[in-house]
Amino acid sequence: MRGWHGLDDVPEDWGRSVVTIGVFDGVHRGHQQMVGRAVALADTLGAASVAVTFEPHPDEVIRPGSHPPQLTQQRRRTELLGALGVDAVCVLPFTLAFSRMSPDEFVQTALVDRLHAAGVVVGENFRFGHKAAGDLETLRTLGEKYDFVAVGVPLVSDGEAISSTLVRERLAAGDVAAAAEALGRPHRVEGVVVRGQQRGRALGFPTANVESPQYTAIPADGVYAGWLQVTQSPSPHEGQRWPAAISIGTNPTFSGVERTVEAYALDRDDLDLYGAHVAVDFGLRLRDTLKFASIQRLIDQMHADVDEAREFTAAESSAM
Repeated sequence: MRGWHGLDDVPEDWGRSVVTIGVFDGVHRGHQQMVGRAVALADTLGAASVAVTFEPHPDEVIRPGSHPPQLTQQRRRTELLGALGVDAVCVLPFTLAFSRMSPDEFVQTALVDRLHAAGVVVGENFRFGHKAAGDLETLRTLGEKYDFVAVGVPLVSDGEAISSTLVRERLAAGDVAAAAEALGRPHRVEGVVVRGQQRGRALGFPTANVESPQYTAIPADGVYAGWLQVTQSPSPHEGQRWPAAISIGTNPTFSGVERTVEAYALDRDDLDLYGAHVAVDFGLRLRDTLKFASIQRLIDQMHADVDEAREFTAAESSAM
């Protein structure tokens, strides 16, 4: 799969394409259906398939300070789109000048002149161009003008329409299982392991304190079962994945004030992950974050959390 940053990266001899367009934050089941439709149409037309996405999030440019919590970082988003079978992912820098393009200008500049669109596949609620003036019908009209077919894909629903907003709402409520259902996989928080207070190690549960990028969509405070994976590291642990108990919160038993994401790889006290880039995948919420009357009560509860996390992750592994 090819990756381009900006239209200038598209090879001058690039042939006809079927293009699918969206922010694709989360690459959830709705996005997956849309991308799948684009890949299938490209095969039918004998063209390449291209996913066009944007960085930064358009909301941050149009309404500064309103950036929604981000479900996937751009690198991860590109990986997920590639796994769905597209031939290329084109990340367009979203600027104020770009946002002021008319629908016709966007189509001609991005889709026709550079990507040579034979087909364009979007969600049925797709809006584009300055002040969101263009919609699916606009795209179909422009398709007649520029010789491409425009296809609108219905929203996927599991009782309510699956969207990035829905996934964020479920994460904010701590319902990571429902978020995973909409995503088609566990929600992931990525970041670098940094040194924290090292209280977990002192209590017998050494945790990886994960510092994630700004705007990361972090589930509600609580304790979760899931997995910890090293995605980039100079250590021999790169690529390894372990069942984990995960804590999000401010450590109220110790009167903490900084919100952290900490993951304990079950039954491993020998891992040195400082500086490693890791991924934390959330499977199930176990309980709320609580303030305990004593350190011993906290330790007892942590043992119970670990047992529950072990039971859940073992059951998930056997079901795969």
